[in-house]
Amino acid sequence: MDVRDWELVGAPNARDLGGLPAADGRRMVAGRLIRTPALGRLTDSDLPVLGKLAPACVVDLRDASEQDVAPADRLVGEPRVVHLPVHDPAHPVFTYVSALLLGHDLGAYDELAREGTPAAMAAIYRWFVTGESARAGFGAVVRLAAQERNLPLLFHCSAGKDRTGWLAVVLLTAVGVDEAAIRADYLRHNELTVSLREVLIAAMARRQPDLDPAAVRPVLEVRPEYLDAAYDEVRRAHGSFDAYLRDGLGVTDEVRDALRDNLLE
Repeated sequence: MDVRDWELVGAPNARDLGGLPAADGRRMVAGRLIRTPALGRLTDSDLPVLGKLAPACVVDLRDASEQDVAPADRLVGEPRVVHLPVHDPAHPVFTYVSALLLGHDLGAYDELAREGTPAAMAAIYRWFVTGESARAGFGAVVRLAAQERNLPLLFHCSAGKDRTGWLAVVLLTAVGVDEAAIRADYLRHNELTVSLREVLIAAMARRQPDLDPAAVRPVLEVRPEYLDAAYDEVRRAHGSFDAYLRDGLGVTDEVRDALRDNLLE
């Protein structure tokens, strides 16, 4: 199996970050960083694929409340499992996404829909930059990825698009991957999950005939304006991404050097 030529049926937006272009003509090494959604819906046929990917470390960014209502991750072998919850109960989007994915009643989220889910998503992305647990969790994963023993490193949240997406931005920026390539990978979620998204919306509409798909769709997608909100917050709070990595996430020059050594070819 080519390390980039694989798919997981139960995790359609899972992908290897290998091959992305970085500075000085270098590229991300394939098979070192793998981003996925939660692994509880992997099929039996997915498990041999995961076994060949052979993650040494699996990072779960979900809160315990999200883990409790979801199927347990299906893992192969004995990877190191690290739980780094990036979660703020003041932002109901986290539990809303889990409720959507699991088919739970959405009645508790009427206020969120009224406020406008795109605005709520942009607020979440700004919180990714300044929130205490966000800074702690994302910074910790960067340091894990800088240690050879944790590679290949697989990281996920619930849907594998927002917390996972911003963490991918952080890791890729830290090693100098081109911003256009970072954006393109971030936006790939939408094309990889077209079928899943429509199935989810149709199932929700059957359960709740008065459901407004326009209120749901922004939570199931990634959008350029979400990423822009985070980048804007980085500039507002820190002035530059380098300063955000250093002062916001505690990523030292030594860690960044180790990251480049481990992740670039």
